Amino acid sequence: MNHIPFSNTSRQYNNLREEILDVTDKVLSSGILMDGEYTQKLESWIAKKNNSNYAITCTSGTVALEIIAKYIIHNKFKYYDSATPTAILPSLTYVATANAFINAGWNIHFADVDKCGIINPETIQQDNNRSQFVVLVGLYGGDVKKAYSKSGFNTIIEDAAQHWLSAKCQRYGFASAISFDPTKNFGNYANGGAIVTNDEDFAEYAKQYRNNGKPKNYHAGSNLRMSETDCAQLMVKSKYIDEWQNRRYEIFAYWLDIFEKNNINTIIDKNTFDRHCFHKFVISHDNRNIVKQRLAEKNIETKIHYDRPLFELDAYKKYPNPGIISTASILSRSVLSLPCYPELTDTEVEYIGKSVIESISG
Repeated sequence: MNHIPFSNTSRQYNNLREEILDVTDKVLSSGILMDGEYTQKLESWIAKKNNSNYAITCTSGTVALEIIAKYIIHNKFKYYDSATPTAILPSLTYVATANAFINAGWNIHFADVDKCGIINPETIQQDNNRSQFVVLVGLYGGDVKKAYSKSGFNTIIEDAAQHWLSAKCQRYGFASAISFDPTKNFGNYANGGAIVTNDEDFAEYAKQYRNNGKPKNYHAGSNLRMSETDCAQLMVKSKYIDEWQNRRYEIFAYWLDIFEKNNINTIIDKNTFDRHCFHKFVISHDNRNIVKQRLAEKNIETKIHYDRPLFELDAYKKYPNPGIISTASILSRSVLSLPCYPELTDTEVEYIGKSVIESISG
């Protein structure tokens, strides 16, 4: 079997090449490179897809979180009582989630996660004021509904970068940040992201903030707009996203079935399947590094998301956390992500499944 990379954006591009080049040429020929019709179309499509009133594109999912965080600070007395708000984050997530709030001037507090890597509300100690904000992250594309319903917090912020395309695209809380990173299910050819909300005042703030505060300049902002070319190319992909999601569903269902029959632990299971986004297929094994090496020898590239919880990284050790005897720490030592994208052939899907079984049983 030829090498199977963890991600393969070139396959998708080659399938869409003529359409991508055509729409890119239209944008560049028009001379309207920012804030044009494709930006409006993409924002309308995202809002509708998420069953929300507003979507505001920006340069990344991280930036989307920062804009949400800064809006809350600018409206302190509306949202919180203390000098500085605190973001309660899952311990096992990508560093960008924590960085967004730190850069916006927030305190952060790491909470433990459940067996699927979703924040566990039962491990959160609530204070008596309105300074705490739970940040929900659908790690691997998992569903955050249970965590949302049990959190008990008035204000929820959703880092939906991995899971926003889950069943019915239901958003939770005050605002959500989504990502168009090339590795995501709906990926751009560069960075990109969006904010999704039902709050009209915040939507107007976000539109102005991403454009240096213009036109009203009530607050200082920054230049954080997606280009018209990016938006046009994503609109091409919007025609195929449901087809791609169905293919991911098929791959996940096949692997889940054969792995269950061979007693291989997976982060997703039949109880969490229907509301999953099918972003990453993750197995769990005590000898994860050995399994990873064996798969590499079979020409299969895998990744680890992530090998340490955030509080074990130097930049975040000072923040309150659940400690090394935590579900987050245990998961980080055992998880392994398999290559999974719609362009995998049936032969490759079967080969990956067989190779995982052989690598573990061997």
